[in-house]
Amino acid sequence: MFTTASLGIYDLLPATAGSLAQALHLNADALQRLLDANVGLSLLEKRGEAYYNQPVADTYLRKDSPHSVIGYVLYSDRALYPMWGHLEEAVREGTHRWQQTFGTAGPIFDHFFRTEEDLRTFIMGMHGFGVLSSPEVVKAFDLSRFHRLVDLGGATGHLVIAACESYPHLRGEVFDLERVIPVAKEMVAQSPAADRITCVAGDFFQGELPESDLYSLGRILHDWSEPKIELLLRRIHDRLPRGGGLLIAERLLNDDKSGPMNALMQSLSMLICTEGKERTLEEYRALLMDAGFGKVEGKITGRAVDAILCEKL
Repeated sequence: MFTTASLGIYDLLPATAGSLAQALHLNADALQRLLDANVGLSLLEKRGEAYYNQPVADTYLRKDSPHSVIGYVLYSDRALYPMWGHLEEAVREGTHRWQQTFGTAGPIFDHFFRTEEDLRTFIMGMHGFGVLSSPEVVKAFDLSRFHRLVDLGGATGHLVIAACESYPHLRGEVFDLERVIPVAKEMVAQSPAADRITCVAGDFFQGELPESDLYSLGRILHDWSEPKIELLLRRIHDRLPRGGGLLIAERLLNDDKSGPMNALMQSLSMLICTEGKERTLEEYRALLMDAGFGKVEGKITGRAVDAILCEKL
């Protein structure tokens, strides 16, 4: 799947193996074997000599699909997959593998996001995940008492969009790095709630956070070590009014860490590519209470991420 996506084949179907091989300058026999393997994986189907996308490939593996996760697939192919080859060293040393794999000691995502196109492709891949999971996250709790939601590190704004579309009185703000904001504005503009959503550039580790009675962190905390999480949570707590809330979207491990499997594998992935890991609800509760929060509740959503809501007492 990674190789087929990297070659752009899902965007070119239907087509025959011969015409694809000629257009992409590939070995015809090798390409046919790749396409047949996709058929075996139920990603493609073959009608006569032509190959067609199955609905799952059309929905998630074409760049022009509104639900595409192709950016994350390409990131997995070009960044995660090579680093997984160094899992043994990661386990020995307890550190990510960016420098060992790519020879860079800079910020961990800089290697993959060298161009604006790379950044956009990844962000839109994460947008595909968000479109699937964010509606369930914002419905996990009753958010009707809140008036303004600021999503810190909000990327394309999928969580803010889902919240504002679910709560007609709610106003929202996407807060992310400056280079992300143009993509966020583009996605927000497509929402019927666009007139209640703004996009603002900033760094949640530095400078003053926007004023709000509800903040959200979607797939942010699992990137970072405990000291950085503690810093961020205290910044949010200090900025909130009494009774204000923090909504967190992360995969939750079982209390005994026996599963679920996707969270266990994600935690290993975080080991090789970030400073962070996946955690149990009790581990998040401890971090949140240390920062001054109370009334910590968790809900399993059945989607790619689960939901936690806590309150400043």
